[in-house]
Amino acid sequence: MESSITSISYFRPAAESATRTGGVSNAGLHESKGNQIDLEKVAFGVRMILEGLGEDPDREGLTDTPARVARMYQELVYGLNVNPGSEITCTFMEDTDELVLVKDIPFSSVCEHHLVPFIGSASIGYIPANGKITGLSKLARVVELASKKLQVQERMTSQIADAIQEQLSPAGVIVLLEAEHLCMSLRGIKKAGSRTLTTAMRGLIQSDKSVRQEIMSLLTRS
Repeated sequence: MESSITSISYFRPAAESATRTGGVSNAGLHESKGNQIDLEKVAFGVRMILEGLGEDPDREGLTDTPARVARMYQELVYGLNVNPGSEITCTFMEDTDELVLVKDIPFSSVCEHHLVPFIGSASIGYIPANGKITGLSKLARVVELASKKLQVQERMTSQIADAIQEQLSPAGVIVLLEAEHLCMSLRGIKKAGSRTLTTAMRGLIQSDKSVRQEIMSLLTRS
C-alpha cells in the first residue's frame, strides 16, 4: 500500500444540540444497553452527601434532588459494561483503501476520580482493509457509547480505537480526543480552559511514520 494518502472521506458531524429532540438527549434512548442502575440506592447516597455537606435534604429545593441526580446518572453511565464496538451494526464493501476521517465528534463523560464531567471532541480515522467500511454515524455512536460510563480519557481513547479495530479489521486506526476536565478547571489547580489531548493508533498508522504524520496534520488542521 502506498504510504501517501491521495484522498479521504471526510465528515464533520452536526453540533451536539442537533441530536436533541424536545430537550431530551438521545442518550436516554440507550438506557437499556448497560446495567440497570439502582436508582433508590443512588438517591439514598445523594441524600447522605447533602447531609454530609450540612444541608437539609428535606428543605424546599432539595426534596427532589436525590431522585433527579439518580436519573441523571442513569443517563450518564448507560454504556457501563457494554462494548462500544456493538454500535457498529452494519458494514459495507467498497473498492477503496483510502483514509476515512471523522472530525470533531462532541462528547461528554464522567471522570471516575472525582465524578465530575470532562467535555470535548473526538476525531477518528481508519484505513479500510479489503474494502470493509461502516456508516459514518456508527463511528460517532462508538464515541458516544464509550463516553457513557465512569471514564478516564486515556482509557476511553484506547477503547474507541480497539472497538474499530475489532469490528472492521482495518489496515490502520487513529483516535484523537481533546477535552477539558472540570476536575482540573473547577478544583485543585483551577486552570479553566486547559485541554488534554490523547491519541491511540493501531496497525499501519502506528507503524508507518509518513502515514502517521500526514494523518496527524489533517487531524490538527482547523
